[in-house]
Formats: sequence, C-alpha cells, structure tokens
Amino acid sequence: MSWPKRFKRWCSFIIIVVAVFVGLQIWMVLSQSDDTFVVDDVSGQWQVVIVPGASVLRSGVPSDVLADRLLTALELYQADKVEKFLLSGDDGQDGYDEVSSMRDFLLDRGVPGQDIFLDHAGFDTYDTLYHAKAVFGVSSAIIVTQKFHLPRALFIADALAIKNIGVIADRQPYVKAIIFSLREWPARLKALFDVVGRAKPTYLGDPIDIIGDGQVTWE
Repeated sequence: MSWPKRFKRWCSFIIIVVAVFVGLQIWMVLSQSDDTFVVDDVSGQWQVVIVPGASVLRSGVPSDVLADRLLTALELYQADKVEKFLLSGDDGQDGYDEVSSMRDFLLDRGVPGQDIFLDHAGFDTYDTLYHAKAVFGVSSAIIVTQKFHLPRALFIADALAIKNIGVIADRQPYVKAIIFSLREWPARLKALFDVVGRAKPTYLGDPIDIIGDGQVTWE
C-alpha cells in the first residue's frame, strides 16, 4: 500500500474516532437535560441527596466547588425535599479526608448527625452511585453537583436503576471551570465503559440502611 493511501486511511480512522467521541459527549449531555433542575424547581420528597466529593483544602475546609454542593444540598434538606444526606468522597489517604470535612460542614450548620451518612470509598462517581444502590439501598435520590458533572452522574444513576434527578450546584464562577469541563470528556467515556462492563467498585462493604442513623458510618 502506498504511503498516500495509508495516510488517507489513518486520517479517515481518526476522523471516525473523533466523531464518535464527540457524539458520545453530546448524547450524554442532551439525554440528561430533562432531569436537571435548580433547587426551587424540585417537586416531591426524595429519599436522599447524594453529594459527590471534591477537593478539600489543606486546612480541612471544603473547596469552593465542594462547599457549593453542600450548600445546595442543605437547601434541599431545609425545604424538606430530602430526608438524608449521603456524602461520598475520598478517605483513602493519610491526612486527607473529604467526607469528614463534608460532614463537619453540615454539622456546623445545624444538620442532625443521624441524617448524615458517609461513604468513605467514593473514589469516583461510579463508585459513589454503585455504593448508594448496593450498600445503602438507595431507591430515589437527588444528585447535587456542578452542571459540568451532572450528565455523567445522572447517566450512571440511570444505568444502576436509581430513580434520580440532578440539581445544579453552580453558585459562583470557578477559576478552574475550563479544566473541569475538559476533564469530563474522558470521564464520560470511562463512565460508559464502567456501565457497559458492569464494573465493580474498588471497595464495597456491608449493607447499611439509609433509613437508619447515619452516625454508624462515621468510623
């Protein structure tokens, strides 16, 4: 095969791959748009609000992205839209603990401890939602996170048969907003592979009743 023909075939292959990749992004975003709301538009009462983790500062205080998720979730709780919090994040490193920081943030704002459940092994969005279903027995949930993240989270929840809606947690402009959005592109592809391949989370654990006392999950 001559070099020009080989080059053309490789170009055609690359174009197809890029088109499929971009098409996946568009499909995932558009397919979840009808289930995306702001706090004031949420109707009915839901079993739990799921708050995926995000970075915590060295001081132990939630980053602006994470604080906005927690404040939005708190609004839903105070409006009686949810009964419990499920806070899921990375607690797998010495000196770094997202979920305890999230819990303390809510405790400082008057949330009773029994209504706060912690998932210490929510290393990514798939693990978070897998645990919600398999460990905590969640059947209906509001997922609170930023707009760039919601399509992937809702897609995974749908695939795991969790009745869900998403609530946008964007309360301010974010310095790293472009980076966050770009990172979502490969993350959405990974989510598709996780769902299709029926991936298992890094850790699972014993069942915990989300209707009970959340303080049993604090250790």
